[in-house]
Amino acid sequence: MFKHYFEKIHNVEVWPIISLAIFFIFFVGLMLYVWRMKKDYVEEMSDIPLTDDAPIIASDFKNENH
Repeated sequence: MFKHYFEKIHNVEVWPIISLAIFFIFFVGLMLYVWRMKKDYVEEMSDIPLTDDAPIIASDFKNENH
């Protein structure tokens, strides 16, 4: 079914290459962003769930009626 649909699309063989290129560019960009992050900031953010000083947000308690 899909085979006949894709045969009628103009330049269908280009789209997988374009999607792979977009994924690769996004992945490399994300890796560069993570690599350039400050280590102190990452450690501070990773400790937030473990601290008792975390602010309590009212929306956290909205859906506690199980």
